[in-house]
Amino acid sequence: MKTTLLSLVTLVCFVGVPPFALAQEGGSKSDAKKGGGKSAKAAKGTTAVIKTSMGSISVMLYPDKAPKTVENFIGLATGKKEWTDPKTGKVMKNKPLYNGTIFHRVIPGFMVQGGDPLGQGTGGPGYQFEDEFDPSLQFTEPGILAMANAGPATNGSQFFITVKETPWLNGKHTIFGKVTKGMDVVNKIVSVPRGPNDMPTKPVKITGITVK
Repeated sequence: MKTTLLSLVTLVCFVGVPPFALAQEGGSKSDAKKGGGKSAKAAKGTTAVIKTSMGSISVMLYPDKAPKTVENFIGLATGKKEWTDPKTGKVMKNKPLYNGTIFHRVIPGFMVQGGDPLGQGTGGPGYQFEDEFDPSLQFTEPGILAMANAGPATNGSQFFITVKETPWLNGKHTIFGKVTKGMDVVNKIVSVPRGPNDMPTKPVKITGITVK
């Protein structure tokens, strides 16, 4: 199991924030398609609604600019993509990964992070895949949806949503969407009381993700 830091650049640019992991569990650095399951390709203009215990967040996805990342996200969200439960080692079929997971890390003035089936920041779907960097997509505003990782080509299931511009993340994390509605919910989540490792003291759950 591997836990890593966002990057030294992040720590320097975001003074005062303790080191935090944008981690994925092991798995080989392989294409996401090895996760198996049906294709979850999306058309341009696809929207996902992340339903949480604090409200819903609508995001516009970018399948034309980050096709593998969007396909992976939709597949895990809908259960069309197979993944391996890090708790049991069992291959999960037709079971949405994100349902019941939590936002395990929230940092005011920075971002909220979720998508870990372990809920600790070290879990993932049992595989990893490469980054997709499109020069037209930059961390220039709040509400950017991007993949958490443990270094180059280590994307899995964890993602984060920014609450301010974070230009030091450009070229390090794949951007695959943007919040179009529900930024107030993101701001509420990022402001909840936190305990060790910036984990909310009261779980903020993802109850489901719908794609349309």
